[in-house]
Amino acid sequence: MMQRSPSFPRRAVRLSRRWLTNAALAVTLGTGVPTAGAQSTYQLPDLGSTSASVTTGDEYRLGRAWLRQFRAQTDQWQDPIAETYVRSMLARLQPYSGANERLVVTLVESRLLNAFAVPGGVVGVNAGLFASAPQEGEFASVLAHELGHLAQRHYARRMERVEQTQLPTMAAMLAGMVIAAGGGGSAGIAAMMGSQAAFVQDQLAYSRRFEQEADRVGLEAMAKAGYDPQAMPEMFRSLQKLAALQGGNPPEFLLTHPVTESRISDTQARANQLPSPAGVIDPTYAMIRARALLMLNQDTPAQAMTVLTQEDPPAAAVRYLQALTDAEKTRYDTALSTLDALAQDYPDLSLIPTTAAEIAYAANRREVALERARRVLRLSPNYYPAQWVQAEALLQMAPERAFGVLRDMSESYPEDPNVFGLLAEAAGRSGRDAWGQLARAEQLQLEGSIDTAIRQLDSAGDAAKRDGDYAMAGRIERRRQDFLGYRETMRNF
Repeated sequence: MMQRSPSFPRRAVRLSRRWLTNAALAVTLGTGVPTAGAQSTYQLPDLGSTSASVTTGDEYRLGRAWLRQFRAQTDQWQDPIAETYVRSMLARLQPYSGANERLVVTLVESRLLNAFAVPGGVVGVNAGLFASAPQEGEFASVLAHELGHLAQRHYARRMERVEQTQLPTMAAMLAGMVIAAGGGGSAGIAAMMGSQAAFVQDQLAYSRRFEQEADRVGLEAMAKAGYDPQAMPEMFRSLQKLAALQGGNPPEFLLTHPVTESRISDTQARANQLPSPAGVIDPTYAMIRARALLMLNQDTPAQAMTVLTQEDPPAAAVRYLQALTDAEKTRYDTALSTLDALAQDYPDLSLIPTTAAEIAYAANRREVALERARRVLRLSPNYYPAQWVQAEALLQMAPERAFGVLRDMSESYPEDPNVFGLLAEAAGRSGRDAWGQLARAEQLQLEGSIDTAIRQLDSAGDAAKRDGDYAMAGRIERRRQDFLGYRETMRNF
């Protein structure tokens, strides 16, 4: 169900001294990596050059490098259904925001309230944001604000404000964001600020203007996308109350996005000038929130229900969470019965029958899981969560067929290390040793473990030569040269 596959163990890596040193140079800014084909996907920057301005290419390549480092430093929340939901919300908002990037979403397994966007199109969301945003509009307002930063190219404009800007300094600024986004708290912010008091004061004043611009862009995008713009000032008020309750330890999001009375007033005034749509009862967001709450309260699932029901959610979401809870307690038949009934009531919500497929797989009913997943895919062929369940089931039942499915998925999702991890398993189980080691190397480099990835490629090359597959050996050698370039980039980063 929402449990992590054994192939993807949790990792919590301490920040190195290099990261902390780089972070001392940085000034934080919540600002946004396209998936533009396999070749451009893997291009990373030469960080040794100097530039008086930051190009979109610089932003793209730095964002790619940053994402790999971020994955190495934080616990990722692997939930295809929640990730797909966030991607769909961004797709709904993006056409009206002015942000041009094709976005990559990363979910963080943290109860801290935080979201961020990195230059080049990386959007990150902590599971804690779902817990802190009871309504869909409030959650959407945070994403819309982050898209506003991307659309206005605030990162590039900030760096142009700094004399003699260098790409290594840009990378250091992003490096500092790992601490804040990953939950480093006030110590991380202190490290980013360093002792550059006068410089920081100027940058903070500049970022206040950025925040206002991002609010304006976000509000307009919300209204045009059909969300209620009133949700943004409401979310800000909630954040302000939360900050007051937490005293000197405010939510991570507020460390980089401070909320003031003047900002709330300005946002409220702008929201009042925009249309609010008629309310529509849609349980989708509440169901995704239920998944996040249960993940955050795995040891006390009753607490997830308590939090969810405090905000008077749609009854369907309560039933959905009960089904998830039943599955956690191995009451699989009860869970599946509840979900099947819900699917009858909401036939257009693919997440419901896909959740049933996840639960069937968790119950070791692989044939049932496969059939349920395929039923979804017949109606929604590109629904990633159902593709994932299908691949997992096939891996156990028919590795050869799983390999073909996962090869296709790796083309569609070249920035997803989990897909490459599953592909490595399928290749190994179907007797494709070189392919399996190549896929594992791709997974490792996407997770920031570049040295291990290079060693894995060397092993893959040896396997290809033993098999007499010189075409594969040539492919692996080309990737090895790419990886060596990535390693240099990571070291400079």
